[in-house]
Amino acid sequence: MRQDYFNNGFFSSLNEKFSFSTNFIKAAFVSAFVVFAGGAAQAQTLASLPASSNPIASMGAARPLLAWSKFCDSNPTECAVDATEPEVVDLTPQVWKTIVSVNQRVNSSVKAVTDAEHWGTVDIWGFPDDGRGDCEDFQLLKRKILSENGLPRRAMRMTVVIDELGEGHAVLVIRTNRGDYVLDNKTSSVLPWSRTGYVYIKRESQDTVGWVSLGGIATSPTTTANR
Repeated sequence: MRQDYFNNGFFSSLNEKFSFSTNFIKAAFVSAFVVFAGGAAQAQTLASLPASSNPIASMGAARPLLAWSKFCDSNPTECAVDATEPEVVDLTPQVWKTIVSVNQRVNSSVKAVTDAEHWGTVDIWGFPDDGRGDCEDFQLLKRKILSENGLPRRAMRMTVVIDELGEGHAVLVIRTNRGDYVLDNKTSSVLPWSRTGYVYIKRESQDTVGWVSLGGIATSPTTTANR
């Protein structure tokens, strides 16, 4: 009699329903686990990036440094602006790792000397091909290497600041979707612009070959001649 019920499909139907319910629960559990694991992985990825911050606001055109203009005459591709490139870097953990690594590597491989010591002149911009250079030479090399690694040159702007000594100083500001970060030969830490303690004067424009004001002080330095 019991066998007849199975043959007639009564218990078979119950069994199929139970099997369907079990499979549905398993599928729901697996889906929930995948979502949870994906969320955890995303949180872990975001945790490896720096905290987001507000970008620096520009405030109209500014006068270029004479030494920068002379550098551009000799190296026009280093100063050209490609409007088809992104204005900001999409900051992923791998890109952040590359930025930090390049900053540390250049800082440790180039000896800091003033242009007066190096070339016998107050301010000259160039690449530290002989292993020596001052602040802007460090940053130009970093930008060159990062550009060769795929970062958009348009998002990496040479920037003039007043440093902790009250002197003109050049840094490289990388504009990202998480804020503006500073590469500096005085430290191997890549910091948000607002945490450097510098007064920001002006930077290269992202729209044309020229500079824009960052509103730091009324009278900007004419050179970036320190180490």
